Formats: sequence, C-alpha cells, structure tokens
Amino acid sequence: EKWDYILVSNIHEAGSEKEIKRKKFLDELSKKGFTIKKIEDKKLFYGVRAPNHIFRKYQWLLRNPDSRLQKPEDNHEVPVTTSFSLLRIRLVNFILQNTVTPDREKLRDLMKKKVFEATFPLHEKEEIREFLKEHWARWREIFRQQPIEKIRCYFGEKVALYFAWLGWYTYLLGFAAVAGLVVFVAGITTFHSSQVSKEICEANSTIMCPLCDQKCPFWLLSDTCLYAKVTHMIDNEGTVLFAMFMAIWATVFLELWKRQRATVVTNWDLYRWDEDEEELAMGLINNLQHEPQHYQHSYLRSTILLLLVLLMVRDGSCARVSRERPGLRAFLLPPYPATGAAPLSVLLPEQGQEPSCQGRARSHHAVTKPWTLVPSPEKPRTFSQRENNFTVKIFTFQFFTNFSSLIYVAFFLGRINGHPGNYVRIAGRWRLEECHPSGCITDLFIQMAIIMLLKQTLSNMMEYLVPWAKHQVRRRCRRPKRRRMMLGEEEEAEDPCKRQWLSNYELDEVNIFSLFDEFLEMVIQYSFTTIFVAAFPLAPLLAFCNNLLEIRLDAIKMMRLQRRMVPRKANDIGIWLQVLEAIGILAVIGNGLVIAITSDFIPVQVYKYMYSPCTKGNNTDVDCTTGYINHSLSVFRVQDFEPYTKVPDFARDEIQECRYRDYRNADDYSYTVQFWHIFAARLAFLILFEHVALCVKLIAAWYVPDVPQSVKNQFLDRKHNNLR
Repeated sequence: EKWDYILVSNIHEAGSEKEIKRKKFLDELSKKGFTIKKIEDKKLFYGVRAPNHIFRKYQWLLRNPDSRLQKPEDNHEVPVTTSFSLLRIRLVNFILQNTVTPDREKLRDLMKKKVFEATFPLHEKEEIREFLKEHWARWREIFRQQPIEKIRCYFGEKVALYFAWLGWYTYLLGFAAVAGLVVFVAGITTFHSSQVSKEICEANSTIMCPLCDQKCPFWLLSDTCLYAKVTHMIDNEGTVLFAMFMAIWATVFLELWKRQRATVVTNWDLYRWDEDEEELAMGLINNLQHEPQHYQHSYLRSTILLLLVLLMVRDGSCARVSRERPGLRAFLLPPYPATGAAPLSVLLPEQGQEPSCQGRARSHHAVTKPWTLVPSPEKPRTFSQRENNFTVKIFTFQFFTNFSSLIYVAFFLGRINGHPGNYVRIAGRWRLEECHPSGCITDLFIQMAIIMLLKQTLSNMMEYLVPWAKHQVRRRCRRPKRRRMMLGEEEEAEDPCKRQWLSNYELDEVNIFSLFDEFLEMVIQYSFTTIFVAAFPLAPLLAFCNNLLEIRLDAIKMMRLQRRMVPRKANDIGIWLQVLEAIGILAVIGNGLVIAITSDFIPVQVYKYMYSPCTKGNNTDVDCTTGYINHSLSVFRVQDFEPYTKVPDFARDEIQECRYRDYRNADDYSYTVQFWHIFAARLAFLILFEHVALCVKLIAAWYVPDVPQSVKNQFLDRKHNNLR
C-alpha cells in the first residue's frame, strides 16, 4: 500500500481550535477525492493518496493541443513508472500547498500555527533506492562516476542537475589543481634562491620604525627573514601566469557546462520544458477557477529592497572587518629584536582565528533559516522566480560576509595608514595597521589557507554530524519499549505503514531551499577558488579534494539522514549560472588587483627595468633585483615622531633614523619619482591584464558553442519528422 505524502500533527484536545482547523483541511482534501489514512502514535500521522484522475488530467493538459480533443476520462489507466511516482509526489505537494480551507488558510499558515508539525514524501523501499544506497551513497565509491540518470529517477531533475554540475565542476577542477600545484612547487624552488629574500635576511643593520605607538620597539629587518622567504615563494612571475590561466579556466568551465547541460536535458526531453505551462496546469487541476498571476514589476519595491540589501552588506562587512582585525595583527607583527628568532605567530594563526572560521562555517545556516520563513514582498509568479530572488539576496550577503576580511587585507591594509610622523588615525588617536616590508600577500595567503582548510573541514563536519546526531537522538527517543507478554496472550499485529512512516519522520527535516544551501556552499567555494587564486595557488587542489568528499557526503545525507526532497522539474541550474558568470568577471578584476596592488610583482619589475644595476651596464653576473629592498625603503628621522608615539630615551640618543616601506623623500616626506613610476605601472598592468583576460574569455565563450551540434541536429530531425 503506497502513500504519496505524510502529514504529521500533535494530538490536540477534542474541540480545540487546532483540531478544528486540521479537520477542515483534511475535509477539503477529501472533497478533492484524496484517500486519507490515520495512524496514531505519540503524534498523529495522516497518509495522503491522490486519485488517479488528477494525473490523467495533468497528462492531458500538457499534451499537444491537437490531441486534446479526447477527454481525459477516456484515457486508459496511467502506467505506474518511476517518473510517474515523481509526478505523483510533485503534483500532490502542489495541491497540498495550495488547498484553501473555509477560513482562507493554506497549509503554510496551518504549519505556522502548529496545526501540522511536518509534511514529507516517503522514502520508498524501491529497487532504485537500494541501488543508490549501495553504489552512490558510499565513501568507497568516491572515485566512481555518479549514476545521474538514477538520481534523476529518484530525486527529480533539479537534484540530478546539481550533482551533474558538481561532478563536472570537480572534474575540471582537477586540471586547475595540477596547474596550481606546479606553480606552488616552482615557487618552493625559489625559497632559498630569491635575491630579495637574501637581502632581507642579510639586512642586519637596517633598523625599522616601530609598528605601534606605545610598546613596539625598533626592530631589524633581518629578523623577518623566514617571513620574507615565504612571501617571495608565492609572489613570483608564475603567479601572474596562473591568474591568467584561472580566468580562462573559469570561462571554459562554464561554456563546457552549458554544453553538458544541453546534452543531459535533451536526453531527458526537457530542453524546451516550460515551467509556466506546468504550473498553470497544476493550478487548473487544483482549482478549475484558477486564474494566472500576471507579470508585474514595481520599481519602488525594487529600490527599497536594493537599499536594504546594501545596508545589510555594509553592516555585515563592517562587522566582519572589525572582528578579523585583531586576528590579523598576529600575522602583521614581526618578531621583536630581543627574541632573536621568528615567533610561531608569524606562520601560524592566532587561536582567535578558529572561532572566526567556525562562525563562517555556521553563518549561512544562521542567516538563511529566517529568510526561508519570511514571505517575499516581491510576490514572484513561480517557485523558480521566488528561488531566484532569494538566491540573489542571500548570495550577495554571504559573499561580502565571507570576502570582507580578504578584501581588507588585500586592498586596504597598510595602504591608507599614512607614514611615520603623519599616521592616519581613528578618532585622532588610534593608528591603523601596517603591512610587513615584504608585502601583505603572505597575510592573504594565510587567510586563504585557513578558509580552504579549516572552514571547509568544519563546514563538512557540521553538515554531516548535525543531521546524523539528530537522527540518532530521535531514534533512541522513539524506540518503543518491549512489553512483556502474558501467558496465552497474542501479540497485536502492527500496521506495516506505521514503522515506515515513523522511520521517515525520524530523519532530518528538509525544506524547499535545502538544495539552495548545497549550491551556496559550492558557489562560495568557487568564488574563493577563482577570485583570490593569485595569492593561493593551492586553492583549486584543496577545492578538488573537498568536492570528492562533498559529493558522497551529500549523497549519504540525502539517502540515509534526511527526509525525501520533493522532486522538482528543471532544465538548468537556474540563476546560479548567472552568478557563476559574474564571479568569473570578478575573478579577472580581483586577480588583476591582487597582482597590481597587493603583490610586489610590479614594483620589482619597475626596479629591474629602470633602477637596477642591469640598466647601467652589461654585467650579466649581477641579479637584476639586487638592491631592491634598500630602494623600496624610505628614511625617517626619529625626532619627527608624533607625540602619540613613545620612543625610549636611549633609542632617541642611539638611533637617529629608521626605515619604513614607502617611496618618500627624506626631507619633506613627499612622494618620490619612483612612486609615480610604480603607480603608473600598476595602473597600466591592471588595465592591460583585465582587458586581455576579458578578451580571452570572450574568445573562449565564442569558440565553444553553448549547445552541441548533435543536440541541434536532433531537434532539426524531430521537426522534420513531425512535418512529414
């Protein structure tokens, strides 16, 4: 005996308001011909089965107009197939959500008032489910291809397209991971051979200015030798080439996915599927008086929503930056001269970074949950439009929340703080942080390493352990106690449906946006992998390893730990494709800015070709970066310090000058000619890099057609056969 849907309710007092509302709703379903079965346990369970005539009417409405002359009642019995089972669940869910009681209340209103506690379709003991549990939702299958067709037959097209996209993304990440690993290994070979690092390690007499006002002493540049080696291991010419490669990779990935998607949905006969037509058909099945909701747009509502989103982004970004700055200080402070060695905090993050990553791992769950409960003021026509609006808002918020600290480190840290003797101060008192003389790119590298390792690990642990723990707790709490049988007493036969319904109820709850969480997690990862990849070439490799686990983790979660999702039709991944294309453009801009502003690539190149020893003669034995560090440090007179800066008396007598990273004159601290040369070179490189990368992206998008010729020819042959 199969049931399409289960409704769960608490046991209310007879005659109570909730009991009356529940009865009215069930009566409305009975009027539509639904069969309802009641099972009582600690909760009330109602099994709902729709009459077959509504499915015949659905098929009749979506037929070719020329074949609608025949009435739906004249058709034969609908065959019970796997696709038909998905249709039953989808159509019954639509009718349940849109059934109106005499009090003008729908199921969503009744659930808010606790009339019903839960609604869900059942995990049936079907052959296809057992196949997926054994050959897909297993860790041992991690390197095997996914059975996309069977996933579609059990979960519907929307879930199948998610796993098809995730598998394709992971497959192509393998090529980016190999390229990133080669660039990183090439950088390791320069760990001890970089001329710039050697100069920093040998600068035993270069005294640097204090990094804070009160307790920071003068320090030697050579004390940061290890930090400098790490910096120049990742800041080299290979970084530029890899950033250009990733810009092209992002475009090729999306273009190839469009081709893959076209092939897949054509095989499913959904390439030209019309969501509007399907929703209109289901609306007419539910209510013959149904009227279509017409297209409408309010510029006032859109403006208000845009302002609210901008305010939300601003508040989230400010909160994130203010929370991250104390943790960043551990990366920025060099070792003090008294220690004589680099402290561990140079290479390892503070303990405060771990709660920050835990907060990031939980943030989208805490933010998206309230949004799923708040009705949208935009009144979208279809479920897809509602989902698209929701996606844009939440992704915008999550993007700036996750990237605010990286943006601060990459583009603001140490660039707006002024110089010794004239620091930019907050409220006229507290000075801003500074970058290390080797640059801020290592701080960006450490931040990215924490995000790609710690954040992803914590996120996956929460994603798996939380539903697993809930499932275990529910099973133990609801495990029935065995009653001792009296002599001669026969054991009461249990309803076979009861155990199945209870076992499904004990699984973790899902909602209409459960798949949204999976997409959001992967798209945020895609953003990290592409936008700041110039500072962390290992990002594609870590993302690739994570995704191999993510595919099986999601499969196990959906098959074993969660209730069954409502299968939904779809022929693409929705607005996520536009989001990915926007991220591809941001990746070009972000990597260009990292190389031009954060990296030392441009200053080093300007020095090599304009000021180095190589420009003054034909001596090929001298490294062209010789003297770069001394050239990039300016001189400051200790007597010109501000009153806020406390300098020890013995230091004032012994130290007359200190050095700091900038291009300023020693007399009036104005910018030197070298500063303007580097500024012009940075700007020129940024414009050139972005234009070349965007042109290459456009060429790649043009070169790779969105739809394969085989798909076009298939539709052409189909049209020809219909006309013959």
